[in-house]
Amino acid sequence: MKILVIQQKMIGDVLTSSIMFEVLRAKYPNAQLDYLINTHTLAVVENNPNISNFIFFTKKEEHSKRALFKFAKNLRKNNYSVIIDVYSKLSSNIITLFSAANTKISYYKPYTTFVYTNNIKRYKNTKSKSGLAIVNRLQLLKPLGIEATDVKPKVYLTEAEIKNSKTLLESNGINLKKPLYMISVLGSGDNKTYPFAYMAKVIDRIVEQTKGQLLFNYIPSQKEQAQTIYSLCKEETKQYIFFDVFGKSLREFLAITKHCNALIGNEGGAINMAKALDIKTFAIFSPWISKDDWSLFENNDNVAVHLKDYKPELYNNKKEKEMKGEAYKLYQEFSPMFFYDKLNGFLQQTIS
Repeated sequence: MKILVIQQKMIGDVLTSSIMFEVLRAKYPNAQLDYLINTHTLAVVENNPNISNFIFFTKKEEHSKRALFKFAKNLRKNNYSVIIDVYSKLSSNIITLFSAANTKISYYKPYTTFVYTNNIKRYKNTKSKSGLAIVNRLQLLKPLGIEATDVKPKVYLTEAEIKNSKTLLESNGINLKKPLYMISVLGSGDNKTYPFAYMAKVIDRIVEQTKGQLLFNYIPSQKEQAQTIYSLCKEETKQYIFFDVFGKSLREFLAITKHCNALIGNEGGAINMAKALDIKTFAIFSPWISKDDWSLFENNDNVAVHLKDYKPELYNNKKEKEMKGEAYKLYQEFSPMFFYDKLNGFLQQTIS
């Protein structure tokens, strides 16, 4: 049997959808299980023993209809028995449509039902601590007779990667016997980034409570923004920040994070990656992102805070995504004072 899972775009989505392979491998130990992803997301699923092959959707196919159709026709030659389209957008609709698979599974959309043999309606709420993002993905396996719950994404690091990252940290003066925190200082965009002045206050609080060593998670193009947040921190706090120690690749970031007591900051891919490494997390949600969907496995080790928890009247029964255009205004309402108690409790259990 050959099965193709399609999940393009964001790193967090690709990591979260990788849970399917663990379940599929248990059901079909000898099957060929392939994963269609964008090239830049490979790092979070590299070395996953349950995935047979990676197929890359590149910018060429993304920006050219001709290239997309050629890609879909070539993929048809792989003769997949099952297509599971988690992405469920135009490009993956076309890829699935061209496929010769007998079973084609995706989420229900009234205008694409003709493409798929099984159209699964998403749950809008769940009692599961794993979160809707997990629950709805596992729903896509039901047409194969698979019932699964609470499967957690995993990142597979090599011993060499972990050893090299330890050497890097120690060579930069970091004492791994003392608390070490990775700070997700920036989100993937402005409307997913906690205001700089507020983030600086959160960082100050972390140092006040733990005297822990801090690493900033940022990419080179974000260095100026990260420096701005650094400049807003108290002078005492700055003594605990190792600003120039960071992963120069996504795999390096993952290996460094493995040595941290916790990852704290903007909700997004970094938070999900830390969870997949079994590192404790404290996530500050953007006001327009659904906490129900993306607060995965929330518990004492994985804490999440959202403006809606503190000022529900601002939403007036609107969905979070309806508030996207008001993200900046809503962020100003989201003072760190709201969640200091929660943060203090979280920090204490990371060093206890």
